[in-house]
Amino acid sequence: MVRLKILFVLLLTVFCTGVSAQVKIRLFANQSPESAVFSVTEGTYELNLFNGEILPVFKNEPVIMTRYYGKLAVKKRNTKGFVCDSLILRGKTGNDSFSLMMNGKSRIRQYYSGDLQSFPDLGTLVFINISDVEKYISGVVKAEGGTGKNLEYFKTQAIIARTYMYKYFDKHLADRYNVCDNTHCQAFNGLSSDSLLNKAALETRGLVILNKDSTLIISAFHSNCGGETSSSEDVWLSGQPYLKSVVDPYCLTSRNATWQKSFPINEWASYIRKSGYNGKVDDPSVFNFLQESRLADYKTGFFSMPLRTIRSDLNLRSTFFSVYAIGDSIVLKGRGYGHGVGLCQEGAMEMATKGFNYREIINFYYSGVIILDIKNAVILPPK
Repeated sequence: MVRLKILFVLLLTVFCTGVSAQVKIRLFANQSPESAVFSVTEGTYELNLFNGEILPVFKNEPVIMTRYYGKLAVKKRNTKGFVCDSLILRGKTGNDSFSLMMNGKSRIRQYYSGDLQSFPDLGTLVFINISDVEKYISGVVKAEGGTGKNLEYFKTQAIIARTYMYKYFDKHLADRYNVCDNTHCQAFNGLSSDSLLNKAALETRGLVILNKDSTLIISAFHSNCGGETSSSEDVWLSGQPYLKSVVDPYCLTSRNATWQKSFPINEWASYIRKSGYNGKVDDPSVFNFLQESRLADYKTGFFSMPLRTIRSDLNLRSTFFSVYAIGDSIVLKGRGYGHGVGLCQEGAMEMATKGFNYREIINFYYSGVIILDIKNAVILPPK
């Protein structure tokens, strides 16, 4: 039995010795493109039709792709158009990049590196970018973390993004790609031209965050925690030992540290009555609720309601708020922005500014974790 357990662990670890240097990203995943224009920005490409035919594609030779009766219609400048089931545009120099402009209600042009695969599926065109992992990571940090910040902060975000990517690498495997480019996976709007951001990805190449059992963590993050992060069990009903509440003094003066929202008293009373409150409403002070440290529920008298439900129903910035009856209004005075679990971005930015390095920042927000190369991770099989 012991030998079988050892063999099982070895088999899980074997995956990491062959970690892919490329990732397949579905582009414009939350749209339904009918057509798009591919243009070479660097290098040279070959248009491979999977039937043995190969056409070279150079700069100033746009390739137009359109959905056509369940197939793909393709037209390259100065060549005759044709129809196919799918195609792939492969970079040939090793330093190849392209732009892809999606046509539709809003014309969107974005820039990518690597290869591009396209095929029609369920009434739309699917575009899959086959990219170098680190170029993808820098693009994610550009979309998720912004630009113009400290190198150590960018390194922190790069490691978080890389951890997420590898943890959910098989999320869309049945759909022929690894991740999509929207917040269902991670936001990705193409290549980053920020040299500091790109440096952060390269200098942390391969690094991920592991739990004590060497499995990849859920690398959650949010904009601002308001001075205290949330334990994961208070937000997602399932706890993780590394996602515990942390008192955070670093984000308190940041842009998203506080917020406020008001409602007429009768509107608030109507809302909580619909949610099960049956107490008195003639004295508005019964609605008062003080949250100095993060709690899971709003309580008044014997009534209790999850704060995450109120946040969702009323479109609030966070669950970290207190309730005050002031005049004929109910005023919510809140702190932070986001779910509050894991790393606080604005706190991490301030830590980096104060001289903390990425390891210190990560270990401040995630309890008892290890930062190692992905080759050291134990990858659990998909559930």
